[in-house]
Amino acid sequence: MINKRELSNGVRIMAEKNNTVRSVAIGIWVKTGSRNEDNEQNGISHFIEHMLFKGTKTRSPQEIAEAFDRIGGQVNAFTAKEYTCYYAKVLDEHAHIAVDVLQDMFFHSVFDEQEIEREKNVVLEEIRMVEDTPDDLVHELLSEASFGQSTLANPILGTEETLASFTREQILSYMDNYYVGERVVISVAGHYQEDLLAQLEDTFSAVPSANKQHQTRKAMFLPVQKHLQKETEQAHLCLAYPGLEVGSDQMFNLILLNNALGGSMSSRLFQEIREERGLCYSVFSYHSAYENIGSVTVYAGTQMNQLQALSESMSNVLVQLQAGGLTIKELENGKEQLKGSLMLGLESTSSRMSRNGKNELLLKKHQSLDELLNRINDISLDDVNELAHQLFKDAPALSIVSPSETMPDTIFTR
Repeated sequence: MINKRELSNGVRIMAEKNNTVRSVAIGIWVKTGSRNEDNEQNGISHFIEHMLFKGTKTRSPQEIAEAFDRIGGQVNAFTAKEYTCYYAKVLDEHAHIAVDVLQDMFFHSVFDEQEIEREKNVVLEEIRMVEDTPDDLVHELLSEASFGQSTLANPILGTEETLASFTREQILSYMDNYYVGERVVISVAGHYQEDLLAQLEDTFSAVPSANKQHQTRKAMFLPVQKHLQKETEQAHLCLAYPGLEVGSDQMFNLILLNNALGGSMSSRLFQEIREERGLCYSVFSYHSAYENIGSVTVYAGTQMNQLQALSESMSNVLVQLQAGGLTIKELENGKEQLKGSLMLGLESTSSRMSRNGKNELLLKKHQSLDELLNRINDISLDDVNELAHQLFKDAPALSIVSPSETMPDTIFTR
């Protein structure tokens, strides 16, 4: 059972107890990411995530790391398009220590000028690492193709130019706007005592209340094609179609559809392109859901002289899926995959913490396991096939990173 406590400043604490484990996962979720940034400050959410590990008024960066190493715990963070998360997983007996360090980072980071400049170089290397990894870079290029001039198209890491411009004052101003009560969720899962929740309530009641409302930045899907020439051994190809927004009633239909398309080893893309034709090693699909918009992405990498054959194979799979839909066997297999993935994930305190945190932050609602299983069992073949017909009927956005200076004219036909 999920216990929800809402503080007077708008912070929500979500807690799910499991007395059969000895671990506790704790996450601080903040509803801000690269989509919330102006173009000039692109990457600042991710940079703030880094800086919260770079020292507080009472702990150095090394002391923050040692605090968790000393208790055998794990601490980390990540930034996404629409949210940022700082999280830890520790033994139940050390939960109070984990909360103390996390809140120290959250409230008392000093943002030392020297640390800011040093960390800029670290993030710059992270950006360059993506640029040197074409199977990552092609997805960044696809975001630009799919979402055009909207901030949803911007890279989470930012750019070399925006990174260099960040100042301590900009960082603090951005946090004043977005690190506020109504945009913060604390999620706890595992074997904890009630006094841990009291500690969280007392600590996070200090988060300032929101001083203004932020509207979701608009984005629309565009079927644009982008090509980047780069010295690589393979050509990397991505396609994207309009998907579903976060919280859509059809989300389970899409998850099941994606599993059949390219989400597993038995999927159509994997079986046709890798197993039957041997055109690539890596081929898969996935869906991304955001506020008011979403996308379905297909990826594969192959030799340049096989790119046309790969494109034709992808096209064939998608045309057949759009026209004919799934089979009964794919539907039933997909339901069991979905139920298995859901239930196996609930065996992890980290997964429960993440699930509860994101659901509260983005949806403000939670469903029981029985409710979720009933929704999966109720998925009909007609519903899934109608969704496939709608999603894949129009031209996709497309991105290619390849050693060729030009993109073939007939790279993707429908």
